[in-house]
Formats: sequence, C-alpha cells, structure tokens
Amino acid sequence: MNELAKKKTSVAILSVLSNSGLIILKIIVGLLIGSVSILSEAIHSAIDLLAAIIAFFAVRTSSKEADEHHPYGHGKYENISGTIEAVLIFVAAIWIIYEAVHKFLKPGVVQTPVWGVAVMFISAAVNIVVSKRLFKVGKETDSVALQADAWHLRTDVYTSLGVMLGMAAILIGRLVSPSTDLNWIDPTVAVLVAVMIMYAAYNLTRESARDLLDVSLPAEDIQWIHDYVASISPPVRSIHKMRTRKAGSQQFIDFHLTVDETMTVAESHALGDEICIAIKERFPNANVQIHIEPCALECADSCVAGCLVDPAERLAVLPQVIEATETKEAPDETNTIAASTEPD
Repeated sequence: MNELAKKKTSVAILSVLSNSGLIILKIIVGLLIGSVSILSEAIHSAIDLLAAIIAFFAVRTSSKEADEHHPYGHGKYENISGTIEAVLIFVAAIWIIYEAVHKFLKPGVVQTPVWGVAVMFISAAVNIVVSKRLFKVGKETDSVALQADAWHLRTDVYTSLGVMLGMAAILIGRLVSPSTDLNWIDPTVAVLVAVMIMYAAYNLTRESARDLLDVSLPAEDIQWIHDYVASISPPVRSIHKMRTRKAGSQQFIDFHLTVDETMTVAESHALGDEICIAIKERFPNANVQIHIEPCALECADSCVAGCLVDPAERLAVLPQVIEATETKEAPDETNTIAASTEPD
C-alpha cells in the first residue's frame, strides 16, 4: 500500500472511531433526558458511522492496482460508496421525521436540557476537527469517498448546533417563563435536522452518480489540456475527438492528435510521450491515451473543429489538396478504352 493509500485509510479509521464514540454519548443522554432531537442526532451519527465504514473499505479497495479483471482500476468503488451513503442518509432523514411527528402527536417533557446542550457542543466540536481532516486528505488525494464522509460530518456539525440551540431555548424558556410549554421546540428542531440531512443527501447523490455515468471532466480541466496542446503548434496541427471521464480519484483522457505528415514514427511517438507527461503532472492520477494521425490538410469536420493551423495557410494549400485528390480518383481513360477493345 502506497503512502497516499495509507493516509486515506488512517483518516477513514479516525472517522469510524469518532462516530462510534458520539453515537454512544448521544444515545445515553437522549434516553436520560427524553429528547427526540438528540436521539435523532444519534441515528444521524449511526448513519455517519455506517458511511465511515463504507468509506474505509472503499478507499482500501480503490487503492488497489489495475488487474486482469479490472484493467481500468478500482476507482469506481469510491463512487459506489458515495451513492450508497446518500441512500442511507435519505433513509435516516425519513426515520427522523417519522419520530418527530410521533413526538408532536404524543408530546413529552425534555428533562435536564443542559445535558443536551453539552452533548451537542461536544458533538459539533469533534465533528469540526474530524471533518476538516477528512476534507484535507480527501482533496489532497481526490477521494470521492472521503469527501462524501466529510460532508456527512459537516452536516452533523450544523444539525448538532441546531439541536443545541433548541435545548438552550427550552432551558432559557423554563428559567424566564416556567409556565410556558416549550417542548414543541424539540421535535421541530428534529424535523429541521431531517430537512438539512435530505439536502446533503441530494447533493451527495448528484456528485457520486455523475462519475458513475462517465460525465466529462470539468470544463476548466478540458480547456487546460486543449490550451497546453495548442501551445505545441506547429508540430501539432489539431486536437480533436477528446473524451474524458472520472472514476474515483482517477481521470481517463483520450483524444486524437494530428501532426505534420513528414514527422517520423519515432518523432511523433516522442511528442505523444511529452504531452502525456505534461498532462500527468497536472493530473497525477490521469490515464492518457493519444491517437496520432498524419496531417496533409485534408481536413475532416471533426479535425477542423480543433485545427491549430492558420486558416490562411490551410486555404492556400486546399486547392492543391483538392487537385491531387481528383487526380488520384480520376479513371484512366486509356486503360478503360483498351479494356473495352480487348477481344472476348
């Protein structure tokens, strides 16, 4: 296992451990004080734990080298992980709403809300630290699974703060106006928590499913590749038929490159290697395939779209190309006549 893979695995383990501790703490306090919003947060943390476990196995598997059965690597395990995590978040949100509605219909009294404030503060503080670490490593390694896990915990930060404010409101309300019933705040906050969770799940589903469907790389990345190749002109005369996609942290890039037809095979091969190296310096996890073609300025529509040759030069040569093509395709009248006059 390389250093990046070890780094990804270690931070995934950190997420598993932190979520495990928070679940235990939230369940104990939620049951002791009878708070559905804190119990809903415990369920949220349980989903975060499951997501962290999935992310752990995803980053381990996606780090494996390509093999005979997976010639393009294992990167999509991370995208599958993100999609599963999103579905789990939707399920958790629906369960939280169900429990909150039940609490509205059969309201209870939140006991000792100060404990609720304390546990939510601890939860928010822990998740801020862990999510920052996950975001940092996730961006450094371009890991979809770790960034998805980070978003889980970041959402948990916001929802924990929401529940903490709800508990604080009940506590202050009882001190200021003991006769006022403020227990409705608890299930209301639980519903708001669920809505925030569902919004996070929607964004996560969109991000993870995009790479599963082989959507192209961002426009700015494609433009960088085109601009770099264009800077090598005149040896390079056109870049066209570019296709890009992403699987986990791996980018797959392929395109056609037309070069001066007088270049030797060795020269064009060396040029292709130079371009591949430059692209991989920009995108370290890229897999680059280049199809090189000779350019005689006989331009197909796809080639013209990415043509780097000065239009005036192309138009100046075009009549000669057309004449040469017509001469090549014209029938030999002498041979035709001779063939027709041969005896049966």
